[in-house]
Amino acid sequence: MQIAQRIRRLGTETAFEVLAEVNKLKAAGKDIISFALGEPDFDTPQNIKDAVKKAIDDGYTHYSPSAGILPLRESIVRYISRTRGIEVKPEEVVVAPGAKPIVFDSILSCMNEGDEVIYPNPGYPIYESVINFIGGKPIPLPLLEEKNFSFNPEDLQGRITPRTKMIILNSPQNPTGGILSQDDLEIIAEIAIEADLWVLSDEVYSRIVYEGEFRSIISIPGMKERTILVDGFSKTYAMTGWRLGFGIMKKELALHVARIETNVDSCTATFTQYAGIEALEGSQKESRAMIAEFQKRRNLIHQELNKIRGIKCLMPRGAFYIYPNVTEACRNLGFRDSKELQQYLLHQAKVAVLARSCFGKRNEGEKEEYIRLSYVTSRQNIIEGVKRIKKGIESKS
Repeated sequence: MQIAQRIRRLGTETAFEVLAEVNKLKAAGKDIISFALGEPDFDTPQNIKDAVKKAIDDGYTHYSPSAGILPLRESIVRYISRTRGIEVKPEEVVVAPGAKPIVFDSILSCMNEGDEVIYPNPGYPIYESVINFIGGKPIPLPLLEEKNFSFNPEDLQGRITPRTKMIILNSPQNPTGGILSQDDLEIIAEIAIEADLWVLSDEVYSRIVYEGEFRSIISIPGMKERTILVDGFSKTYAMTGWRLGFGIMKKELALHVARIETNVDSCTATFTQYAGIEALEGSQKESRAMIAEFQKRRNLIHQELNKIRGIKCLMPRGAFYIYPNVTEACRNLGFRDSKELQQYLLHQAKVAVLARSCFGKRNEGEKEEYIRLSYVTSRQNIIEGVKRIKKGIESKS
């Protein structure tokens, strides 16, 4: 069987591979507590489910425009204008079946083969995968624990070359839970404007912020025309399986992104888009309650992990991930890296976590080891899971 060469450049989202391993162990009767997948354990709010049922009953089961139905795009315009403080028009909005298509379509539209794209590392693995697949050169920007998982401005400036076309941001961030400060965003904006670069700002966790207000680079003067804002419904409204996301971008770019959607997906499910309108404009009570519970879980898991010998971790400021430093634990256990720790915890402690290597190749000079835990599980599971990790690490070391 002959397979195209480009397929060899396509990566994956390792969390789903770990999920498959977890499900296999559970099917064999093993009691596994999983902190692996970034999916809210809450149900989609009832008002959103009711909206999609009504949309189906009302006959919204046919094709829609590739860029999305106008009522949803208008709802998104109102939402973004209110939360980012900028003026947006419906023709600057593209709706897609999830946020991932906007990431893929935008990079495909803006990057030629051989162009360079700067992306956060550690970071969401799909960025690097898509850049490689399209034939670009991924340039990792180290996120540093000593800077609360932000970056050194000198590191960013030093990575700009004549081939650079785009900088990718993710704030609040997966896997660290870090948030870029206004000063960080100002630095990135200055560099992007000076070098005439696109900025792809992945803001899918923008509503899951625990202290202070969320800030977007698109709100900085001069950045709206060069920013591609990516957002979606999966995390805030527990709608991961619904596949509904959107992008905000220049009208000229939106036409190209929508054309890619015409070629790939035709359109996003029409009835799902009506549910999106209800999500943005209906009651926010259940969503707010979910986020408040995430904050309690964050506080709990941060407290309990820091009690384990060989583990230390910063308090996440957003999203629903915590990214502890496990360098000393690995050393005490005689493990080469956090990947070995991940496998040990899964098979011996019966706890699923993700290793540093799930979020990009190690940066040059990087020596520390980390794991990511997603605290989208009950407080009872958090207590029991961390208890197992503590026993597994401290009894063997």
